[in-house]
Amino acid sequence: MFADRLLHFLTQFPTPATPLPESVHAYSPYQESTPRELFWQFAQRYYTGNQPRVALLGINPGRLGNGRTGVAFTDPVALTTWGIANDLPRRREPSSEFVQAVIEAMGGPQAFYQHFFLGSLYPLVLLREGLNYNFYDSPAVTAALWPSIQDSVRRQVHEVGLAQHAAICLGRRNGQYFTKLNNELGLFQQIHILDHPRFLMQYKRKALAENVAHYVEILQSTLLTGDDNTTRTSRTG
Repeated sequence: MFADRLLHFLTQFPTPATPLPESVHAYSPYQESTPRELFWQFAQRYYTGNQPRVALLGINPGRLGNGRTGVAFTDPVALTTWGIANDLPRRREPSSEFVQAVIEAMGGPQAFYQHFFLGSLYPLVLLREGLNYNFYDSPAVTAALWPSIQDSVRRQVHEVGLAQHAAICLGRRNGQYFTKLNNELGLFQQIHILDHPRFLMQYKRKALAENVAHYVEILQSTLLTGDDNTTRTSRTG
């Protein structure tokens, strides 16, 4: 089942064998009991069945959203709304607010997660001096992690079971690396690159309805193009 394969991937993905440059620290939230249990409840409810999902992939998890709840782009408030009770602090994350609006616009979590998977190119939280860090913030860190990032996406496709006719990249800069990776590995026929949810909430909040509608349009289009064998990258928005 998709949920079982996903849990195995997330809990077994290795941390770096040697220290990372720039004093960056990597850790898996799934080695902690609360995120692991909350994610398992979520996956058993929403990642049912065995069908491939179209991936929406961000950069790497943050410590306060995914790092706490175990569910990508889902803060404790959204997790409760989706029916997974938790005692975590009720702090809202902008990315989670946006993604929640998209999911609701597409019929709610039961409908959404039957077709889509939310995750990251690299599944471990990265911190520097206690603050969130992106794998591309330093060329040295990017180079050190690149083989693991390749392995992460390859395993998500072949072991977890992601659809390969299309994928969604969350974040323009992230798209540069996702495109490079796909050119190297040839995993997806088409990648749609969208503005990151956090960027949209921080800089374009007044256009929330329009941005949610644009996400919905692109996501729905991926459900209609499974017979398209042309490899390409689409930058939208």
